[in-house]
Amino acid sequence: MKLAWFWLLILVGLLTACGVSSFNQSFPSSETFVVPTKESITLTVSAAASLQDAMEALDPRFESTHPNIEVNYNFAASGTLQRQIEQGASVDLFISAASKQMDGLQAKNLIINDTRRNLLSNSLVLVVPQDSALQIGEFQQLTDPAVRRISVGEPRSVPAGQYAEEVFENLGILDQLKPKFVYGNSVRSVLGSVESANADAGVVYATDGQISDQVKTVVKAPANLHAPIVYPIAVIAASTQPEAARTYGQFLASEEAQKVFSQYGFGPGE
Repeated sequence: MKLAWFWLLILVGLLTACGVSSFNQSFPSSETFVVPTKESITLTVSAAASLQDAMEALDPRFESTHPNIEVNYNFAASGTLQRQIEQGASVDLFISAASKQMDGLQAKNLIINDTRRNLLSNSLVLVVPQDSALQIGEFQQLTDPAVRRISVGEPRSVPAGQYAEEVFENLGILDQLKPKFVYGNSVRSVLGSVESANADAGVVYATDGQISDQVKTVVKAPANLHAPIVYPIAVIAASTQPEAARTYGQFLASEEAQKVFSQYGFGPGE
């Protein structure tokens, strides 16, 4: 009888050991079992005002493939955005409408140098209100006394204004036109002045003239009259999400995104 109980205890022990072993093989211990999660990330992108429509159109495409990354945009004049970054604003990615502003940040070690590249290009155009009666066909005609107010970007902070002054300077008419200038704090405010007919004409990017049905484009500035219009992009050195910022920058440089930019009138950056 004692022998029988002995073998019974042995059998129970073996069955218990097998059961525990089987359980542990099916469900790893809490120390090794990790539930896969995606951290929610918010990116702040400061971008030139002229990019607003195209980037807002691209936003759903990016977030559909990167649902854990939410992008917040800050659109303004490139010079204004540069100063905000220099003053410590929380920004992850910067896209300027000229090299000058990005050069300024790079000189102060405020960007991650190996993330800088020229993302896009653009051109400069002269626009007038859609119902304008003025017979303007070239930049030189802005000297006509009938043209009283010309809207341009403030050249110290708005690259479009800087390019406009270069065009007028190279045409030899800048001094004649300056008394007529109405300065805008971004290229979109310049466009708005012409749309509302508060200005007889304005100088904006071709992409801005394209999106508005309240203005008509008169003439495109020859590229040799101004510095190349490029849009450099870079991750900010103080970014709290540099890898996500790199991912978003790579998306903007992708073939899919470049096609959308092209639809809005932008050219390639390289």
